[in-house]
Amino acid sequence: MLNAACLFVAGALRATIPATEFTVAWTHSVVRTRWEERYRVEDGALRLVVARVQGSGAGMEPGADAVLRDGWWTWTPRIAPLREVRLTLSSYTQGYDLCWRDRCQTLRSLVGPPAGPALADGTSVELRACRSKPP
Repeated sequence: MLNAACLFVAGALRATIPATEFTVAWTHSVVRTRWEERYRVEDGALRLVVARVQGSGAGMEPGADAVLRDGWWTWTPRIAPLREVRLTLSSYTQGYDLCWRDRCQTLRSLVGPPAGPALADGTSVELRACRSKPP
């Protein structure tokens, strides 16, 4: 049973998020608008269950059925489950945060090497459903 999300760089497993629901969040580099997407590991894929954004502009428009709640435009995207979500590392933006079970970590800290040089700008990180290792 797939019950986690795994982060891969160049095909190598770099980190596991031991949860069936998690959020990917980022701040737009120009507009400085926060965007969040909550995913669920479901049937071997990642289902985008809710998206929300604090405002709009520069490609950050809320979905057609969005509702304004507590300063966030919130909606349920109508897309098929995804085999993977690709995220790109960049030193030119604030970067991605991944949150699960009341815990958040930056993407770079999750996939970066514990010692040695940092991963290069433009490095692609694949987020996929996976099986977590027992504790």
